[in-house]
Amino acid sequence: WFSIVRMKLLTAIVLLATTLTLSESVMVCYYGSWAVYRNGKGKFDVEDIDPFLCTHIVFGFAGLGSDNKVRVLDPYNELCENYGKCAYDRFTALKKQNPNLVTTLAVGGWNEGSASYSKMAADPAARATFADSVLEMLNAHDFDGLDFDWEYPTQRGGNPEDKVNFVILMSELKKALHGDGKILTAAVSAGKATIDAAYDVPGFADTVDYIHVMAYDLHGAWDKYTHHHTILYQYPEDEGDNIYLNVDYAIQYWLSMGAPAHKLVLGTATYGRCWRLDDTSDTGMYAPASSPGSPGPYTYSPGFLGYNEICEHDLTSPWTIVNEPVMNEPYIYDLSFGNTWCSYDSPDSIITKALYAKDNGLAGMMVWSIETDDFLAECHSRPSILIRNMHEAFSGESLTTLPPPITTTRDPLDPTDPPTTVTFPTASPGEHCAYPGNNPDPYDCSFFYQCVYDGTGYIEYIVYCSEGALFNPITFICDYDYAVCALGDEYCPANCPL
Repeated sequence: WFSIVRMKLLTAIVLLATTLTLSESVMVCYYGSWAVYRNGKGKFDVEDIDPFLCTHIVFGFAGLGSDNKVRVLDPYNELCENYGKCAYDRFTALKKQNPNLVTTLAVGGWNEGSASYSKMAADPAARATFADSVLEMLNAHDFDGLDFDWEYPTQRGGNPEDKVNFVILMSELKKALHGDGKILTAAVSAGKATIDAAYDVPGFADTVDYIHVMAYDLHGAWDKYTHHHTILYQYPEDEGDNIYLNVDYAIQYWLSMGAPAHKLVLGTATYGRCWRLDDTSDTGMYAPASSPGSPGPYTYSPGFLGYNEICEHDLTSPWTIVNEPVMNEPYIYDLSFGNTWCSYDSPDSIITKALYAKDNGLAGMMVWSIETDDFLAECHSRPSILIRNMHEAFSGESLTTLPPPITTTRDPLDPTDPPTTVTFPTASPGEHCAYPGNNPDPYDCSFFYQCVYDGTGYIEYIVYCSEGALFNPITFICDYDYAVCALGDEYCPANCPL
């Protein structure tokens, strides 16, 4: 009897502690781990994360294996085994600098697609296997919780039953994670059509601690006209389904469908969506633009520029900046940069979004992603100006600026241990692995080779990109197919032109 009472008391204490933590305003920052492979000043590793900038940081991404277990997508970077770089452990070790920091692991993402998650969610045994593997992974690397990023139930190869099965899966994950003192969050769509098809909002909302509304990518080069991808309010010329594609509509719709305000986190972007103007005399909203804008020097993805790329470009080739009175956010263009036109959030417009979230009683703000902000303060007096501004505006508190990080690649060993130098073999003719990590196929970009060095040679895995995506041989990740094909015909002859 005493043991039962003691267990209930401990459970109550854990739940109380969780409630107290969740009642505070949150600043959720996603970390795209592939930024470690970027060039020059765009390279961003775990040690570049300011552990006091955000309240929650999310490591993106892990995936789902064919065995229904969590799958590590880049073992060389993320694990310590086989001479790996231990990114998971280094990431959660940021809590040593800030004990209040919450570190979680995101599973899913756009590149993962939907079909495998749909199949897993429909099978009770597969769901149990997945939940067990989640707990095992989180505990092995000291993560504080899971961020589930299924994009999206019922969509992209999913099934109509996903809407019900998603709630069942999330309920089981909640039971498993909360029972172990961990949190459960989810990243969700801001589009009305997807919300209607994918989510039983009241049932789903009951399963999670926070709902990260991805209120960005509302427009992009997949449209053949310019528009703002994070626009706060409806643009006067919007009609048809475009009247739903704005931040305000998305948040109010989630609220009207039964999502509690205290669980909603407004997602924003530290990047722009860009187009190549068809007519240089037409540079406004809804201008014809049939192809993606020029790529940046770090992300190298046509149609996409990190805020760091946008602001650094302005230092040498100034953008024409347009602030329409009917819009909160600016847009820019530079006819000398391949007629590129971009929509993005500025340090000022991001404050307005944070105040909007605060006025609507939301839990806080979220950003994708920490590594495309001006983290080196190349353009502003303070690093990570977008995240810093939105965090301070929502919380009402000033953040301390930390000194530049000490550069290091890993510290898995005791400091007294001598360093170990590992020389990786060059691939022999006919082999596909030239280095650890993701390697491109020279002809077909619908898949890539994931290469793990085991001390004597490479273990090779073939990984397919999801529908609508191709492997970008420059950035080493799956990207939108139109963006990869825009790099040039020499990269993916089997897939481009589309």
